Amino acid sequence: MAKYKMIACDLDETLIGTDHTSSQRDIEAIRRVKEEGIKFVPATGRPFTSVTGTLKQLGLYEENQYVISFNGGAVTENRTNKVLYCEGISFELASELYKQGLQYDVCIHVYTGDKTYAYHLVPEEIEYQSGRQVLIETFETDPEFLRGQEIIKVLYMNTDYEYLFRIKDDLSTLTENLDISYSSNRYMEFNPKGVNKGSGLKVLADLLNIPIEDIIAIGDNLNDLPMIKMAGLGVGVKNLVASMKDDCDYICEKSCDESAVAEVIHKFILDCP
Repeated sequence: MAKYKMIACDLDETLIGTDHTSSQRDIEAIRRVKEEGIKFVPATGRPFTSVTGTLKQLGLYEENQYVISFNGGAVTENRTNKVLYCEGISFELASELYKQGLQYDVCIHVYTGDKTYAYHLVPEEIEYQSGRQVLIETFETDPEFLRGQEIIKVLYMNTDYEYLFRIKDDLSTLTENLDISYSSNRYMEFNPKGVNKGSGLKVLADLLNIPIEDIIAIGDNLNDLPMIKMAGLGVGVKNLVASMKDDCDYICEKSCDESAVAEVIHKFILDCP
């Protein structure tokens, strides 16, 4: 049996394919590593409340199993949704991001502990989020409606990925207080400085007393890069962003639509001498 004690895995476009489902081969492989006492930890940009169905499908909806959510902004226990760690954005910073976003051709998401608000909700985003999470459409141009709520992250959405990269320079006055990442070829995500999937992975590893070198991290996009670089074995699925290749220890032969996660589990854990 291989030495690895935890697998941290991105969901969308890594474990969950372009048809919004996970393959039976992936599900069976995850159930097998769980039987071996190895933690399988979904690491997602979405809220932890949005992944309950996936946890049940994977056999992980129980105590002593965990999720890294909000792009590293929270760590929770699966069965109870007990929050073990949370690092959010101040209202003042979220307000500035919201007002700045009104100037761009973007859909703005604001994530609180239990709600996701969406301003300028376009049909492409409604379709993409169907079955993933519930969005509350808002038409408010004044972010004051967010005051008093626990805000964990903000993001901008546009299916023109290059457009999101271009507007980053306009945010220079805010970037010193932000960790900016990109995901799903449509999102520019904002967390507090130093908060990302890598930092979330380190928090959970410390809570469970698991050495970082005993962890595999699997992902496909730029918001996965901090945990891929943090883990003992950093893995990119076949459909990963090309610029990440040099930072991966292993690149799958399979994509998110071809059971890439099962490939990793069999290669490095189940079939490893």
